[in-house]
Amino acid sequence: MIRPLLELKNLDVTYSTGSGEVAAVRDVNLRLGAGDTLGVAGESGSGKSTVAMSVLRLLPRSAKVTGEILLGGEDVTTMKWGRLRAVRWAEASVVFQGAMHALNPVRKIGEQIAEPIRIHAPAGETPSDAQVKARVAELLGQVDLPTARAGAYPHELSGGQKQRVMIAMALACEPQLIIADEPTTALDVIVQAQVLDLLRALVASHGLGLIMISHDLSVLAATCARIAVMYDGEIVEERPSAELMSAPQHAHSKALAAAFPTVGDPVSRFAPATATPLPPEPERDTGPDRPPLLSADDLRVTFRDRTGARIHAVAGVSLQVRHDEIVALVGQSGSGKTTLARTLLGLQKPTSGTVNYQGAPVPMSGAGLKAYRRQVQLVLQDPTSALNPRHTVYEAVAEGPRIHGLTDNELSIVTKALESAELRPAEKYFARLPHELSGGQRQRVVIAGALALEPGMLVADEPVASLDASVRGEILGLLLRLRRELGLAALVITHDLGLAWNIADRVAVMYRGELVEVGTVEKVLLDPQHEYTKSLLAALPGGTSVRTAVDR
Repeated sequence: MIRPLLELKNLDVTYSTGSGEVAAVRDVNLRLGAGDTLGVAGESGSGKSTVAMSVLRLLPRSAKVTGEILLGGEDVTTMKWGRLRAVRWAEASVVFQGAMHALNPVRKIGEQIAEPIRIHAPAGETPSDAQVKARVAELLGQVDLPTARAGAYPHELSGGQKQRVMIAMALACEPQLIIADEPTTALDVIVQAQVLDLLRALVASHGLGLIMISHDLSVLAATCARIAVMYDGEIVEERPSAELMSAPQHAHSKALAAAFPTVGDPVSRFAPATATPLPPEPERDTGPDRPPLLSADDLRVTFRDRTGARIHAVAGVSLQVRHDEIVALVGQSGSGKTTLARTLLGLQKPTSGTVNYQGAPVPMSGAGLKAYRRQVQLVLQDPTSALNPRHTVYEAVAEGPRIHGLTDNELSIVTKALESAELRPAEKYFARLPHELSGGQRQRVVIAGALALEPGMLVADEPVASLDASVRGEILGLLLRLRRELGLAALVITHDLGLAWNIADRVAVMYRGELVEVGTVEKVLLDPQHEYTKSLLAALPGGTSVRTAVDR
């Protein structure tokens, strides 16, 4: 019998906390052979990252590990420090989540890739500078980056390029096993597809074992032969990827699958995965001749780079958002989506063109701009950074009304806003601080802060990008519910086409500062005309084919 590359036997991990022992992982058993690929799915707190980090004993000191972790037949839990240090990078390595935070911002890329080569060189075989430089160049080539990028700093690379650097570092000492922890989180769909293609190619060419961690089943299914689903510290289902995706058995597996809908599936159209029933669609005028609530006409925003060259971030964009509709603005990173949104909000002055709200030009300064911002509110991408960690929920929601002088009925305004954001009863949350809330609750507080001013429209920048699968569905359900119950319009900025299919009425596709395709969701996503739109759809890990009754 061939010895597995990695075998976990009866793995248990508990953390010592101020309130006692917390069981993070319970009785986990997994096997991975050379060349095998295993996806581990689950939400935050399910224990998936704890399992992955335990393989190389990267857990904090508060963690107590029992059971066996056999790496190449050798138990990691009993290794002495010298042996463990030799195993790390050389036999197994980790691609950490969040390349921006994992890379040292003040060291060049080449130096960071070279570090494990120098530190983990076999005894008595210290490589020369020329050998290290050649190896760095080889690694950059393996991850499809030009050799010249070795002299770049992390901030000079795109998100996808930074993630490729992390993969190059993981390959530096030619390990047999790579553990990739959420390697595509926050990447746009095209860059995500490129990273997944790269991982697949490396597994095939090097015969590597790959453990990939994600909350997105479609990403795992596109890369891994098997998927293990974790829930509350336990593996609740482990099957071949195709079987698990087509017919998940466990309730949590079904919830994860439902959270990321297939574009084109009529079952998920206007049906985000939420436990709260959606109100019926009200009678509304959906004709193209309705007057716009917010419009941009031939909007242009131009910057200059360090060399003085012009960069056309927004190049002649004309876009309308009408009363009582959700418009999804989609495109990959760097396409100009956020710059356009900042300009629509009056946070960035346009080089030329106009922005109109309810038929009138938006003032660029003074009291007029302040009054406009009360009507068009921003919902930021990361609720953790959007909220002041020292402000209670009440203070966070009350801040906007106070700025705009709405203090006569402050308590009722805050209560109404929190309940509209489905934090009920509102009084239960008044005194809580952000760290005492879940990710979904924090995002609801951010939305409540926007609703407190009773705006006519929300501009939501990647509102679910940092949230778990089930929480994502609840927030999307909330946005759709607000449109149906309050008539609230929204411009949702996203690189997620599934989100557009889930809740949007119309979609606008942005590429290199221009809108290349605008229309109803069905027209644009099911019958795309522009090549860029087609490339976005082709890059979706789950594809766009409509699921059959058997699949469901």
